[in-house]
Amino acid sequence: PPTGADLAEHRPGLFGLLLAWGERARFREELATKARDTPHLVGDIGLTMDQVRDELAKPLWRR
Repeated sequence: PPTGADLAEHRPGLFGLLLAWGERARFREELATKARDTPHLVGDIGLTMDQVRDELAKPLWRR
């Protein structure tokens, strides 16, 4: 099934924006959980803990 990000590409305007923000929020929540519960696996997804902290600090409107 398409993700919010996929739908946002095809839905201009406010609806697409809200979908993109929701997708980013879910991604960051999952990233925070993974970093907290399995920090030793963060490198397996190609990120450092500094990069994870930077990503989690971003507001919803920033990619």
